[in-house]
Amino acid sequence: MRLLFLGDMVGRSGRTAVWQKLPGMISDFNIDFVVVNGENAAGGFGITEEIFRETLNAGADVVTTGNHVWDQREALSFAPYEERFLRPANFPKGTPGRGSGLFIARNGARVLVANIMGRVFMHPDLDDPFRAAEEELAACPLGEQADAVLIDFHAEATSEKMCFGHFVDGRVSAVIGTHTHQPTADHQILNGGTAYISDAGMCGDYDSSLGMEKEEPLNRFIAKVPKGRFEAATGPATLCGVGLEISDRTGLAEKIAPLRLGPRLEETIPAFWR
Repeated sequence: MRLLFLGDMVGRSGRTAVWQKLPGMISDFNIDFVVVNGENAAGGFGITEEIFRETLNAGADVVTTGNHVWDQREALSFAPYEERFLRPANFPKGTPGRGSGLFIARNGARVLVANIMGRVFMHPDLDDPFRAAEEELAACPLGEQADAVLIDFHAEATSEKMCFGHFVDGRVSAVIGTHTHQPTADHQILNGGTAYISDAGMCGDYDSSLGMEKEEPLNRFIAKVPKGRFEAATGPATLCGVGLEISDRTGLAEKIAPLRLGPRLEETIPAFWR
């Protein structure tokens, strides 16, 4: 099974690049299942229902989020009835929407996707992500109800991300880190067979500060007095994510490699997809 994960879409530049390139990637590389993190898609802050639907129309099977999930207030309205829209599973009980779902891939496989948020240096401070993972896996174990399990772990601290990966190693197909918008070089398959990367990076303009126009972030570091709002950068976007090969027999990872397409970073496509 071939799975593609694309990191946080940032602003118009990022989401447009995803919408334009994703259909061709699915066709060219015979991708069975696609997850896209969309929490920064609307001007860099949150996501609207229209953007969510356009991302599905481009070929995404699931859209995950993170700490900015409610920045666009309309998300509170559409989250409860959109099964393919996920917010972190460790929000308190009663929060609108859902944190996981079981979906059918193009090859017929059952894929559990869970969206879980870390707590170190993160706001809001949610429930224990490790306990949330245990609950998700107990309800839908790999090899029983699910043929593959992917967790979008939205967190800041790489130590927390790596410990989380080791915690679920052998019980999920992949743990993909999101949130920092910077792609890491630590993609690997852990000892138990779980694919892992600390951060998939973002889909956005890398001539920026994490996808935002540089001037105001620079000003706040230097002068400490805000001059204006953060605005999403509008230059050409680079898509960042990972490609995965998942065993049809075990549901564990066989291969993981970064995918980067765009003008700023060195382009790379998983060799096993060519």
